[in-house]
Amino acid sequence: MGIGDKAKNKFEEASGRAKESTGAATGNDELKNEGRAEQGESKVKQVGENLKDAAKNLKR
Repeated sequence: MGIGDKAKNKFEEASGRAKESTGAATGNDELKNEGRAEQGESKVKQVGENLKDAAKNLKR
C-alpha cells in the first residue's frame, strides 16, 4: 500500500469523525450517520490495504 493511500484513508477517517462530532453537537442525525459511514468505509479500505501488504510480505 502506498503512502498516499494510507494518508487518504486516514484523512477520510478523520473527516468522518469530524462530521460525526459536528452532527452530534448540532443534533443533525443525518450528518452524524454520514460521518459514521465514512469512518466505516475508511476502516474497511485500511483492512484491505493491510491484507495486500501482508500478501506481498508472504511472497518475499
